[in-house]
Amino acid sequence: MTPAPRTDGEHEAPPTLPLLLERNARLHADLPALSWQEPGGTGSSTLTWRQVREHTARLAAGYAALGVRRGDHVLLMMGNRPEHWLSDLALVRLGAVPVSVYGTAAPPQIAHIARNCRAALAVVEGAAQAEVWAPLLDDDGTPLERLVVVEPGREGRHFPYAALRAEPLPEQFGKVLDTARPEDPLTVVYTSGTTGEPKGVVLAHRHVLANARALDEVVELPPHVEHICYLPFAHIAERMLGIYLPCHRASHVHLCADPAAVADAVRAVRPRQFFGVPRIWEKLAAAVRAGLSALPAGQQRAVEEAMRVAREHVGCRERGEQPPAELEAAYARSRERVLLPLLAAGGLDRISWAASASAPMPLDVVRFWAGFGIVIMDAWGLTETTGVATSNGPRTGFRLGSVGRPVSCVRVRIADDGEIEVRGESVFAGYLQQDGSARSALDEDGWLRTGDIGRLDDDGYLWITDRKKEMITTSTGKNVSPALVENTLKEHPLIGQAMVHGDNHSYLVALLVLDPETAPAWAAACGIEAGGDPAALAAHPAVRREVDRAVAAANSRLNRTEQVKRYRLLGQEWGPATGELTPSLKMRRKVIREKYATDLARLYDD
Repeated sequence: MTPAPRTDGEHEAPPTLPLLLERNARLHADLPALSWQEPGGTGSSTLTWRQVREHTARLAAGYAALGVRRGDHVLLMMGNRPEHWLSDLALVRLGAVPVSVYGTAAPPQIAHIARNCRAALAVVEGAAQAEVWAPLLDDDGTPLERLVVVEPGREGRHFPYAALRAEPLPEQFGKVLDTARPEDPLTVVYTSGTTGEPKGVVLAHRHVLANARALDEVVELPPHVEHICYLPFAHIAERMLGIYLPCHRASHVHLCADPAAVADAVRAVRPRQFFGVPRIWEKLAAAVRAGLSALPAGQQRAVEEAMRVAREHVGCRERGEQPPAELEAAYARSRERVLLPLLAAGGLDRISWAASASAPMPLDVVRFWAGFGIVIMDAWGLTETTGVATSNGPRTGFRLGSVGRPVSCVRVRIADDGEIEVRGESVFAGYLQQDGSARSALDEDGWLRTGDIGRLDDDGYLWITDRKKEMITTSTGKNVSPALVENTLKEHPLIGQAMVHGDNHSYLVALLVLDPETAPAWAAACGIEAGGDPAALAAHPAVRREVDRAVAAANSRLNRTEQVKRYRLLGQEWGPATGELTPSLKMRRKVIREKYATDLARLYDD
């Protein structure tokens, strides 16, 4: 069980992030707080909570010497490296407002954010980032005055990060530290821009800590649990999981600088909790499936039987029932003899809390992991709700396929048109305006229209149907949930990604992407030689026939309006680097439609 951190046995946790950090340095001084791999594979480093307090005090003095004052916004564009994490806390201790920017942000987005938050200082990783930011220093419409560059030897004419900590701590400096109030802004998180220009969501200390307390009522974890931090800090999920919750829980953050290496990090750390957006769980499942397909037939049958027992065990728990003694014993044997050795190979054998959010989780992926006894506790929320607003949990109950019940700090209701509305302690203050004010998006009763469509069942579980803006309206006037169709298509292991299209048309078409892990293994098992070329695999007749069968099988489970009539099979995986996904791995539908406009048009040619 996750203990709610206390200042002593009677009083509640401190109400601001700096006071949580001070408490951790006092009560958990020698416990590890932050670990990371040094560049070039030269080893790893760890800071304790006492060392984090000392390090951030010196950094805060360095930032103050550069002119940063209470209430100032400071922009941060770095990967998941210690300088980012420590600078964030140092600025908060100073009373400033750190604003992380996605490393994949385009120059116009960077310029928009810099102008919107009126920051005079930006901290960037290296020469490549400095080159993108430097023109803003001479832009009359942008108040940016100085860049701090982290990587040594690449500063050029900019201020070196290493010099920040060289500043001696001024006498009386401690008086300006850690004086934040619960209602003060803690950060501004810019939405990732799937449908338009990023908007700055202003979150105060009280929003974040209300959400942290509510999550502790749902989550069941050991004390000082480890967290693998691999999502961008510009995303609300990683800000909560990788910065704020570790301060709240005095837990241990392991930085993973390369998101593509997260599977290696899981094997090294063997975490007891792991959060993955749906695409991460899909990719991990595809890798496991590929490994299982290579086992001898006898072992495959043993694994299938063990997974059947595990799913039955999870089903009892899902219904709130105590598994019968016979099932409990069979599950214990299957887990010990078959499932745990397989999970150990991937570093997942100690998992006690597995979670997902950010986009609808395909139910077949959830059921796959349930076959290993891992229940992915799906959650839902927005940047504007400080992350999680509803969640499944072993203490509060779960329904596979739902996103759980509302956490205690919010209320949820469904509007007449099906849109989900929320209000509560963790709902944001408003969108940042250039004059520094926050424009509220709440109605007169404090409700926020989320843009998501869903329903609440009789037991209070929320089921997400789709994004309101992403609903497809066919030429016959029918509304279709693209996520429902896409997840049905992706139930076949060959299909890794899917996007359906059909606004103002009489039927749906789809762009399908072969799964980069499963497809080569499937092809090898079928004796197909494609030389590892994804495009060659996508064009191979046997692959096309199997995908034809997959689409037909998906259509058989969909109503006539939802069925896909034609599709185009692609070999190249979509990702943030090529623009089809946001940094948090959500689809940018507009980008995909524009990039494949010719292909989509041809799918409607008679």
